[in-house]
Amino acid sequence: MSTAMSRTEFVALMAMLAATVALSIDGMLPALPQIAEQLSPDNINQAQLIVTSFVLGMGLGTFVTGPLSDTFGRKPVMLWGSVLYIVSAVVASRAQSLEVLLAARVCQGLGAAGPRVVAMAVIRDLYAGRGMAQIVSFVMIVFSLVPAIAPLLGSIVIDIWNWRAVFYGFVAFSAISALWVAIRLPETLAPENRRSLRIDALRGAVVEMFVHPVVRISIAVQALSFGMLFALLSSIQQIFDITFGRAESFPLWFGAVAIVAASSGLLNARLVMRLGMMFLVRAMLLAQVFLSAAMILVAIAAANGHVSNDLYFGAFILWQVSLFFQAGMTIGNLNAIAQEPMGHIAGMATSVISSVATVCGVILAVPVGLLFDGTALPLSVSIFLQAAVGLALMRLMVRVDARLTT
Repeated sequence: MSTAMSRTEFVALMAMLAATVALSIDGMLPALPQIAEQLSPDNINQAQLIVTSFVLGMGLGTFVTGPLSDTFGRKPVMLWGSVLYIVSAVVASRAQSLEVLLAARVCQGLGAAGPRVVAMAVIRDLYAGRGMAQIVSFVMIVFSLVPAIAPLLGSIVIDIWNWRAVFYGFVAFSAISALWVAIRLPETLAPENRRSLRIDALRGAVVEMFVHPVVRISIAVQALSFGMLFALLSSIQQIFDITFGRAESFPLWFGAVAIVAASSGLLNARLVMRLGMMFLVRAMLLAQVFLSAAMILVAIAAANGHVSNDLYFGAFILWQVSLFFQAGMTIGNLNAIAQEPMGHIAGMATSVISSVATVCGVILAVPVGLLFDGTALPLSVSIFLQAAVGLALMRLMVRVDARLTT
């Protein structure tokens, strides 16, 4: 590099790499009705698998990208992941069946795991503890703005061309970020700090992580947090379309909610240094328990004709804001909590944490999406239960951490 990368440029690059995931998910949401009509007309709920198949591939990919980056360095793994992502996007754009499209989306997710996971390892190479949580919060601010524009961009591309053209937008975005990494990002893992890629070493690292109670509990709560977010993303387009009859305005509402919720990253960056990561996660999960319970009551009242559709829709929008806000205030903090004791195996730790949490989140989310019945009730019940379990686990974590530090 001709000049050193500034902190601002570093945050921007990490945010762009992380945003690849949000773009790949949210940019597809307006395309789901067309995909369902063309490739799955007999079961339109199956189109939701376009979202979760990508996330599944990403979750599986995260298990290997971290160890590979610990062995070969951060940059090569990020760049080869981008290549796989781009090739898979091209295949997906040409798919003539839902099965081929889903397979391509899984591979696209595998490719996205490289930039996404290794970016977190790069941050961990340079920062730790609350300082790392603060950097992640700044990244999440930019990351949170992507959902504000991704569905709108996707809908514009679909209106001008068709749903297949959305994948070429993914190709362009990934190519730009890969070029930025290649030219500007220095290798953050020195050769003397690299670990050989041995099965026994990987097994030992995994055992070390899962033996640690705080890490173990943090992964479980992350899985629940991802489950809530993925369930919402899987069902949201159908809820706007079928439940509320607002398919045309969906990208605008989705973007407005994302912009409002983006403030969670800034708020977390300000509060985490003062209140701590565990406190903020517990507070957000407690709030979600009450908000989801209220949403359940509204959904039941609407089904019985006691609440107008406009009031029902307004309550859903507020609840959607709370869920996006919660993601910005919890996932980054949980990741930092889990990685704090694992700095000596940052790449492997990042992979295991992200892989297990993401795959388990998909497992929790898929049945919720397939249970969509034309109302927001299945979604609100599932999120209430997951938030309640997550809150109980966080209270357990506080007690365990107190014992470990005394």
